[in-house]
Order: sequence, then structure tokens, then C-alpha cells
Amino acid sequence: MRPSSIPVFIQTPGVVCALGSGVEDIREHLFSGQSVGMYANNTLFPCQSLMSGHVETPLPELLSCPLAQQTRNNRLLLAAFRQIEKNTRQAMSGIPRHRIATILGTSTSGVEESESAVRHYLSNNAFPESFHYSQQELGSPSRFLAEYLGVSGPTYTVATACTSSGKAMITGARLLAADMCDLAIVGGVDTLTRFTVGGFSALNAISAARCLPFSRHRSGTNIGEAATIFLLTKNAGRENGKEIRLAGWGESSDAYHISAPDPAGAGAKRAIEEALHRANCSPEDIGYINLHGTATIYNDAMESRVISSLFPRALVSSTKPLTGHTLAAAAALEAAFVWITLTDAQQRLPPHLWDNSPDPDNPSLHFANISMRSVSPLAFGLSVSFAFGGNNIALILQKT
Repeated sequence: MRPSSIPVFIQTPGVVCALGSGVEDIREHLFSGQSVGMYANNTLFPCQSLMSGHVETPLPELLSCPLAQQTRNNRLLLAAFRQIEKNTRQAMSGIPRHRIATILGTSTSGVEESESAVRHYLSNNAFPESFHYSQQELGSPSRFLAEYLGVSGPTYTVATACTSSGKAMITGARLLAADMCDLAIVGGVDTLTRFTVGGFSALNAISAARCLPFSRHRSGTNIGEAATIFLLTKNAGRENGKEIRLAGWGESSDAYHISAPDPAGAGAKRAIEEALHRANCSPEDIGYINLHGTATIYNDAMESRVISSLFPRALVSSTKPLTGHTLAAAAALEAAFVWITLTDAQQRLPPHLWDNSPDPDNPSLHFANISMRSVSPLAFGLSVSFAFGGNNIALILQKT
């Protein structure tokens, strides 16, 4: 675990989620705790009305693309990417196309189109003309974006459930550090589907109302959709006169249980400590932590133990009540919230929306509220994500 000798810089992200579209739109909704895309309906789970995080932004059409790429997942991805397309193409100038990597995370890909196609088949004994079996391939998002840009560097999609897009960011940083590329387009995208909502419901992990991470009254998470795209470079980009680096990252795998985390959080702690070491900073340097915070019993118990032991004084929040759990897109989305926090001129912090009723069985944490500001300028922010199968990641962003 040696700190990387090559700094990895993070440019302004492209973001679309239940909070809105674009950094500045999301900035205002994030810090005010207002999310127009969080509402209940029964379209995803006909048996019950469930709170979910919906993207309300109009999405671009893909009618000129091959049928295999025409999915809502790719439309959502393109909506986020177009926010940074100008900067990306400028950064691409003079770089050979085979030196530009495209690494994304997803878990849904074209599942929505597959669901619709199967329903059509059951009614008509034939698939609709709008369906192509390749729409559901997990590799579709990265291949679509690489072809859209005309680049041929390392191109693949990571699918490690809720850490996928964070793993994609780490992969891009590793490729840059290994001099296997000069530019890395990274992030993740997932869309709302009946398949994922039904799956989490079968695990009794869904809350019909807005989720309450770390509350004694929590009853499960909300599912959401989002796309977040970062441009990772070896050259600095400046925001409010400052540079933002992906200073540290850590990864581990517990293999403890297919869906439950290791109660002791040994793997989660190991990933965080690796990120701290790589960033060459101490726990006291971390000014804000975006928690995984799913509002499920096992995750909240494990996470509160780990965070309280390593960061007894840090200000923290879970932003899932504002976006829903965006699954494979969650790690990149929440890293974007850390990026937005570090670049906020007013030093605001993402609020932890809940009922202020902590679970007495779990260690206490210092949750940020809507009116809270950072007492001193933030230099480091941490985002953590934990996934099925015991996959853990930690990302540390630094403002220099």
C-alpha cells in the first residue's frame, strides 16, 4: 500500500439524479435537503406504493445509435456525460485515442428493455422490434460511450453491485498511475427497474416511506436511479481556485455473506485505512464523510461501529434519503457529493435527513444538519460504499 507517485485529478463531474441535473442545480438541492425526484408510486412494484428516487430531467434520444445501444440506461448516461462533453473533448486534444480509457459501473444496463420485451413476448409470442438482446449486456454503457467518443483505450464495465462505480473510479486511477492511459472517463449509471425493486423487496430491505439511515425506526432503503461521470487526468483542473484530487482509495472483499456485511466491519475498516494511507492523511484530516447509510439493520450497525472507531469526531451524513440507493451508480454519485462539498464557497455540508432518533444499540455518530457549516475549510472528504458479497471501497478526495 504505497501512495501513488502520480497525482490523479478530478474535473467537474456530470451528474443526473433525483436531486436534479448538473453540479450547480444539485448543489443547491443537496444542501437544502430538497429532492423533487423522491416520491412514492406503484409503477415499479404494483403491489405497493414505494418511495423511490426518480430522474425528472428529460433524457436525450439515441435513435441514431445501433439498436443494441438504445436503452434508457445509456440515455441517462449520455445526459450526464453531455454536461462535461466540451471539457472532455478539449482534454482529448492531442491524446491518441488508444490512450483514453472508458471505465463505468452498472448493474441494470438494459434490464428495463428486457422486462418490457418479455411482457410483450408473453402477450404476442414475439419480441418487439425495438428489442435487441445485447441491450441487456452489462458491458453496454462503457462500449456505448467509447464508441460515442471514438476512443479505443481500455473499455469495460465493472459490476460489483453497490461499489461498481467507485471501483470504476479506482480502476481509472490505477490505469493512469500505471501509464496505461493519459485520460480516464469513469463513473456509473443505473436506472429504476422492477427487477431490482422486486429483488430488494424479497430481501425485506425496502421502505415504503422515505428511508431513515441509522434511526431506531428505520425499515429499509429506497431505490433510486442516477448517472455520474468524472474525467480523471494527470493534469490539475481548478474549481474556485482550488485543485481536486482523488488522493486515496482503498478496496477489500470480505466474502462473509452474499448480502450481509461482516458485523465487525473488518473489511470496511481495511479499505478505509488503505485509502488514508494512500492519501497520506490521518483520520483527523477528514472533515466530512458521506456514509453508505442504507437504513438497513446490518449495514447501519456495521458502518456505525467502523466509522465511530476510526473517526470519533467527524461530521457525517447519508444522502440516500435525497436520492434513493442508486446501486451501481451510488459510489460515484456520492463521491460527486463530496466533490461538491469540497468546492462549496459557503462551506455547507450535505444534511442527514432523518427523525433524530438514533438506534441505542449502535455507536453514535455526528450527523450534519441542514443549517450546518464546516467550522474550518475542508481539505479532505471521504466516501464509503459497501456491496453484496462483502465488497468494500473508500474514496478520499482532496482540495489543494
